Amino acid sequence: MRISLACFALFLALSCSRLPTVSSPATQSQLSAAVTRPDSLPPNGFTKAEYDQHISALKKRLPSAGFSIVVQPPFVVVGDEPELVVKDRAQSTIKWAVEKLKQDYFSKDPSLILDIWLFKDAESYNKHTRLIFNDKPTTPYGYYSRDHKALIMNIATGGGTLVHELVHPMMEANFPDCPSWLNEGLGSLYEQCDERDGHIYGLVNWRLPGLQQAIKAGTLQSFKTLTSLSTNDFYNDDRGVNYAQARYLCYYLQEKGLLVSFYRQFHAQQKKDPTGYQTLVTVLGTPNMERFQKDWEKFVIGLRN
Repeated sequence: MRISLACFALFLALSCSRLPTVSSPATQSQLSAAVTRPDSLPPNGFTKAEYDQHISALKKRLPSAGFSIVVQPPFVVVGDEPELVVKDRAQSTIKWAVEKLKQDYFSKDPSLILDIWLFKDAESYNKHTRLIFNDKPTTPYGYYSRDHKALIMNIATGGGTLVHELVHPMMEANFPDCPSWLNEGLGSLYEQCDERDGHIYGLVNWRLPGLQQAIKAGTLQSFKTLTSLSTNDFYNDDRGVNYAQARYLCYYLQEKGLLVSFYRQFHAQQKKDPTGYQTLVTVLGTPNMERFQKDWEKFVIGLRN
């Protein structure tokens, strides 16, 4: 996920509303990590032995003392904050988000045990992405890396990005051919979220003003164009308008009670409709997408952050 740096300060105040708001290198013999395991594991998940083996290998990768490890199926959470803080983040944010996402969208967990690295601040995040992963982050917030089988987060920026990035491995496990517009649209929807009527619910967020500006300037592309963008074309948008348009299309569908049914229909028909555009037309119940876009733009202009 890529976010304009100009939005950084605003984003800090707007993380997911569900959330509770580096040592010097050590030798392997000095490393220790508090490990928290659940009393029981999901019946269809990995075994205790598999988690233990994974944690044993994970400990060998820790570059310094002061890390805590929490098993939160289907993930293992690693953080350099106090154990109780890491455990709280694992339960109140990761467990909650995964359960709610599975309730509406996803039936499968990732096929591998994935790690969620929660670094306490920007200094720790930048330092440890280099030491552990040999990466240089392109975002100050965090990202999901398929290569490292990990979500890598600067948790000081808030939990919005964490919930956003959780969508991606769940989508990968359940809808591997999902186009970028929906993958990022759904992820972006839940970067500011709450619970309503027992379900995860996206809120208006910091992406709104830029989208409203594009609408007023008459520069917004059609939904047919948005949904047909290749992965490269979707991400090669430094202004973040593609993210915003996809997010607020998902937000509109949510507000009309259509988002979950759209996802399920698109998932079922993706071979016949690889972009999701025809499913969108069907779910909206209107063949006149030009008129719909005008109505949607009016809806977006009327939103307030």
